[in-house]
Amino acid sequence: MSNLSKSAKYVPAAGVIIVDEKNRVLLQLRTDNNKWCIPGGCIELGETGEETAKREVFEETNLVVEELSLFNVYSGEEQHWIYPDGNEVYFINIVYITNRFNGFMEADGVESKELKFFEVENLPKEITPSNKPILSDVKSRLDYIFQTKHKR
Repeated sequence: MSNLSKSAKYVPAAGVIIVDEKNRVLLQLRTDNNKWCIPGGCIELGETGEETAKREVFEETNLVVEELSLFNVYSGEEQHWIYPDGNEVYFINIVYITNRFNGFMEADGVESKELKFFEVENLPKEITPSNKPILSDVKSRLDYIFQTKHKR
């Protein structure tokens, strides 16, 4: 704990890699830093990671996701984040993956201002730093991801 700033906190979070029928990944353009990331957010007291993932996806995209599979858990320096208001956190980020979703996709206008599916080999350059390792793992596991149960 001595290396952790007194103002920084560990924050549990959850996000979802949403894959469409063309094997593209859904990203949202954040309003606070104008960078792209997967939908997700902080786990609220009493919530499971999966409940958080589903709630955050709905709040940010208006989509309902189903059949979430655990993709990976991310922590450490790459999950360090300083909000515009100065709050400093280190996320412990539980990331799920699914290709089962429905609803009318719409950015919430609060946290996300644009939603778009991207080919994994053609992602935007402006990625939220905490999402870079996640999307790198998606790229490196591409064959496995799209040849297993995540196929529609």
